[in-house]
Amino acid sequence: MWKLIDGKLIQTTDTSRVKFRTNVSKSIIDQLNTLAIQYDTHPNYLLESGLQAVLKQGVIQFDKKSRPKDRIQYKTTYDKELLLEIKGFAKAHKLSANDVLEYSVHFIDFNSVKKRSYKYRIEKL
Repeated sequence: MWKLIDGKLIQTTDTSRVKFRTNVSKSIIDQLNTLAIQYDTHPNYLLESGLQAVLKQGVIQFDKKSRPKDRIQYKTTYDKELLLEIKGFAKAHKLSANDVLEYSVHFIDFNSVKKRSYKYRIEKL
């Protein structure tokens, strides 16, 4: 992102985001990549929308026996606070974070997803 300080633009890292690596279904990643192009966003922004919806519901109906067999390593960045909430939510429901990530895909709110340009926003100080 960019910060406007004393009339000058300075490029900086968004400290509210953290890198996270997990294993996620390849078919889900492919689906997210397609949707990201269609909605002019990034796959991780789509996931964040779904994760927020799952947290609001406060319940999850996930069958561990139905876990995908095509999981591959997936690295991206997430909102730091959201990721901490997801980890706690997963632990409370005796699941892993990637189970919650995969489940959340069904709850994406396409009307509230951040656009691709959000990454390049300008914040005034």
